Amino acid sequence: MLLLAGGPVGTDPEYDVTLGPRLLREGRAGADEFLRIYSPAPTAAFSRRDTLRPGYRRAAEAARRHGFAPVVRPQGGSLAAYHRGSVVLDHVHRAPDPSLATVGRFREFAARHAAVLTGLGVDARIGAVPGEYCPGEYSLNAGGRHKIVGSAQRVTRDGWLFSTVIQVAGTERLRAVLTDAYRELGYDFDPGSVGSIEDTARAVTVEAVTAAMSAAYGVAS
Repeated sequence: MLLLAGGPVGTDPEYDVTLGPRLLREGRAGADEFLRIYSPAPTAAFSRRDTLRPGYRRAAEAARRHGFAPVVRPQGGSLAAYHRGSVVLDHVHRAPDPSLATVGRFREFAARHAAVLTGLGVDARIGAVPGEYCPGEYSLNAGGRHKIVGSAQRVTRDGWLFSTVIQVAGTERLRAVLTDAYRELGYDFDPGSVGSIEDTARAVTVEAVTAAMSAAYGVAS
């Protein structure tokens, strides 16, 4: 596995959201597996399905008002927001992988990420909470109350891209942008479902999560 260089901080949301698909399509340095772990600039990552909603343009403008750059990601799901208080993992595997179906990958990575966060003292549980943004069966929540981790994936003939967002800090800012954008999109959404690790485990930092995830994947952070 090649750990992508360039530092732990993302500065260009458009670059960040297109790098994974480009690596999946083209590769780099002869490697067939890549991992990027970084803390992103404030980003509102819409899905292609979101762009078909009548309120999409208004939702994108709402995100801008909150200081989040709207981008369109290739993975499925619906709008997810993240910022400097988040940790993003983009894992690219450039080969067909018949050993795991799409659901199998969701299940495997949810269990891995939950184990890492539990080791940091987080009450991380697998499963969606009612009304969460970008709902998914294999989201992670804190104590059954707030969503703290979401994942999405893209599968092509070249392999797969699995992206995970871990919300470490900044709940109120995330809740504000998601509330306004989801209102415009017209999806069911409960602002109270938004959370981050610091709500229940204040000692856990972005740096600690980055280091722990790097160790879990067997790479140096």
